Amino acid sequence: MTSLPAPDARASRPDLRVELALLLALATLWGASYSFIRIGVETIPPLTFIAGRTLIAGSILLAVIRWRGLSPPREGAVWKRFLLQACLNSVLPFTLIAWAEQTVDAGSAAILNATTPIFAFLITLLLTRHEAVGWRKAVGVLAGLGGTVLIIGTGAVDGIGRDLLAQGAIVLATVCYAGAAIFGRVFKGLDPIMPAAGSLLCGAALLLPVSLAVDRPWTLSPSPDSLLALAGLSVFSTALAFVLYFRLVHTIGSVPTTAQAYLRVPIGVGIGVMMLGETLEPTMLAGCAAVVLGVAAMTIPARSRS
Repeated sequence: MTSLPAPDARASRPDLRVELALLLALATLWGASYSFIRIGVETIPPLTFIAGRTLIAGSILLAVIRWRGLSPPREGAVWKRFLLQACLNSVLPFTLIAWAEQTVDAGSAAILNATTPIFAFLITLLLTRHEAVGWRKAVGVLAGLGGTVLIIGTGAVDGIGRDLLAQGAIVLATVCYAGAAIFGRVFKGLDPIMPAAGSLLCGAALLLPVSLAVDRPWTLSPSPDSLLALAGLSVFSTALAFVLYFRLVHTIGSVPTTAQAYLRVPIGVGIGVMMLGETLEPTMLAGCAAVVLGVAAMTIPARSRS
């Protein structure tokens, strides 16, 4: 069993402004993924849709690796870790969320998906203890969750419990994401594109045979919109997002990286206000402030006392 590497306190700290900008970019890319999925599964079964997502994204990253003149790892132990990361970060959560989004309403799904930092915090506190989880991160977790509820509206909570099976699938997906963020630290020292490509290709290797056997993709007639959604999801919300994700896990830590789950909510609200003319309620402004406070508490390191 490979132990999780301990963070080096003496290592040079990354530029926090750059890392926060990348965290915001990751939140935007993954925030857009729910729209891509909703459009895609209208005419493509969830299993085949996610198999295509992992195959296209993994192939793109493999091509970039070759273009950069790099070689993927050849050690079997590394590919076993890629396979486990694939299960935690793509195969299980991608498929569960795609299936659940066929029935779960947007408000409930957003609240449930925003619980990833809570699970990452608890797993780190109770099990792995691979990074510091003091009171600041605890406050950040709670503030971010409270802000998420305010942004969506407390009425959205009423929908939780009506479709327990699908909602349970989303909760299980968030637990997988939390575990993936923590396990992803074993790839420290690798170029971020390597675990991104390796885990996606392993995910495709697991999903494609099942998709061929269950959905028989050659018999499907996907709409142009679904195909475009699959392309956008694969290129931007998967290939590019995974590279950013593994970089952030290494630079700011696993628990802070999961803070993007909170950032996705105000980003979605902002898109609705700017592009769709939706109304910004006072509770949304308060919620956005709470989310920003929570993300700051989880990501900005405390000043060292010297």
